[in-house]
Amino acid sequence: MNPTSLQQLDYYQILNTVASFAHTDRAKRIILTSEPKLVKKHIEHMLDEVSEASRILAISSSIPIHSLDEVTAYLEQANKGIFLQPGQLQRVLSFLEHCRKLTTFMRDKVLVAPTVANYVQSIGDMHDIEDEIARSLRHGQIDDHASPELATIRRHLGMKQAEVKEKAEAMCRSKKLAPYLQESIVVEKDGHFTIPIKKQYRSKVAGNIVDTSASGATVFMEPAEVANIYEEMNDLVMAETHEVEKILYTLTALVLEKENDLHIAMETMHHYDVVFAKAKYGRSIDGVIPQLNESYTIHVDAARHPLLGEHAVPLSLQLGIDERALIITGPNTGGKTVALKTVGLLTLMAQTGLMVPAGEKTSLHVFQKLFVDIGDGQSIEQNLSTFSSRLTNIVNILERADDKTLVLVDELGSGTDPNEGMALAQVILEQLFAKGTTILATTHYRELKSLATTHEGFINGSMAFDIDTLQPTYRLLLGETGNSQAFDIAYKLGLHPKLIHRAHKLSDSQSDTSNFTLGDVDQTQKRRYERQLATTNYARKQSKAKKQTAIPIFDQGDNVTVSPDGEVGIVYKGPDDTGNYIVQIKGKKRRVNHKRLKLHIPASELYPADYDFDIIFKSVEYRKTKHVLKRKHVEGQILDEED
Repeated sequence: MNPTSLQQLDYYQILNTVASFAHTDRAKRIILTSEPKLVKKHIEHMLDEVSEASRILAISSSIPIHSLDEVTAYLEQANKGIFLQPGQLQRVLSFLEHCRKLTTFMRDKVLVAPTVANYVQSIGDMHDIEDEIARSLRHGQIDDHASPELATIRRHLGMKQAEVKEKAEAMCRSKKLAPYLQESIVVEKDGHFTIPIKKQYRSKVAGNIVDTSASGATVFMEPAEVANIYEEMNDLVMAETHEVEKILYTLTALVLEKENDLHIAMETMHHYDVVFAKAKYGRSIDGVIPQLNESYTIHVDAARHPLLGEHAVPLSLQLGIDERALIITGPNTGGKTVALKTVGLLTLMAQTGLMVPAGEKTSLHVFQKLFVDIGDGQSIEQNLSTFSSRLTNIVNILERADDKTLVLVDELGSGTDPNEGMALAQVILEQLFAKGTTILATTHYRELKSLATTHEGFINGSMAFDIDTLQPTYRLLLGETGNSQAFDIAYKLGLHPKLIHRAHKLSDSQSDTSNFTLGDVDQTQKRRYERQLATTNYARKQSKAKKQTAIPIFDQGDNVTVSPDGEVGIVYKGPDDTGNYIVQIKGKKRRVNHKRLKLHIPASELYPADYDFDIIFKSVEYRKTKHVLKRKHVEGQILDEED
């Protein structure tokens, strides 16, 4: 699979989205480095896993998968002879608990997911190490009762701490020291029990100064009697540290004893993370498990491009061994390229073991190669033109394509002389077909549309277009030949039928032009036609008078400046036979000759295509009356045209 083709089909963007559902960094890396598989049985196994995982998620969306990325580092640390710290052991314990919970969770899922649920059987029994670590830890620290020796040491240490505090409190109550005390309380400073002594009496009390107050008036002293007890405490603290390290070494050794089991458990947990990330993604796009075939069948049932979400128009098509070359025609921005990308991307997703956003009948052939030629592909470094760059890519495809290849080509032969481009496109398609390649191609060349009638195995498809709204519907119609709709669009936008008929004769087109008449057009079109004819008549008169001055054509809504004062106005209508326009300036309509007008901002940049200019040029009363008469007939009410 060509990386450039994968990039053009947004494959890596899909992988990024899938990876976002994973918990562990390793699972994310596995997903991000995924590639489409080429063996049908392998792909079917992956899809079966995702299907079972999806059924499990339908029962419970909370899967006990642990973020275990640091456990491997802990094992490496232990193998170097460095004992694990309590916090690290706590995270190992968390992983062991998740392994146990996952085993319990999957126990009753065997009926709905026999394969996936049984993966936990590979996780060994590690309850002994889990119990020992849990018994030895409390709140992230070694528990007092982790060993009898530690319990004894900490009990004696507690007694000594109580003795120190009691000794200090007794000195605070002493009448002998009362005159020297700032307050009769014991203050703990940095782990030492101190008494607050007035600064001027610090020499009167035997002991060590531990701290001084902010004002300097008080010193916090540890009495000599208390310091003697601290020496005994230090011996106990050293004994405690030694015993804790001994326990940590013992627990670390237990972890190393289970190293192999831990690695297997981590592999299993990682695999679960990948499978459930795929399943969660599939459910997020309302995906299905596609059928796979090796009969060169592409049956796409109500498929949606996953990156378009709810805005995608469902795509359905079917190709097989007898018809394996689809030529899609239709207007620009009609969805031809999206159709190509949808088929290509769904094929890649299926071969990566992902659910696809399509109907249950979807069946996809397992291709060994997939090539794409979409976009201009211009190479600045090699100074190649768009056509040269694309042709270089096509030559590469021709050399490598065979009967196990899917080729997607957008606007083949574009970027050069139309006749030569069409001829090249036809021979390239014929050569690819002769090699047994499955082809989906888009084109504007009407000559290529005839391949379906002259070449067995080719089929036409057309992207539907709503001529009433001048909008593509993005629906693919198989077996039909589309066109660019240029004449229909021109007629809808107000080009005079006489001009369209003339263009039709020049183009040698086979399309029907009988609908292009003045019989059934709205008032807006009629005004445009009148303006076109008025302009034409005026030009003829000017020509007869041998005047060379051309009349600039302004559209309704154009923003113009009026000389000599430089006032700004809005074109209402015109020109008339003498080249005058009606221009609205400061709310009033004035007749102005075209020689005094200069375009400031075209209407196309100021207003949407369907903007109602009555809002600008007509009164409120006029618009209200027009609105009422559009809805119903009102006896006696008429609409007087405002100029």
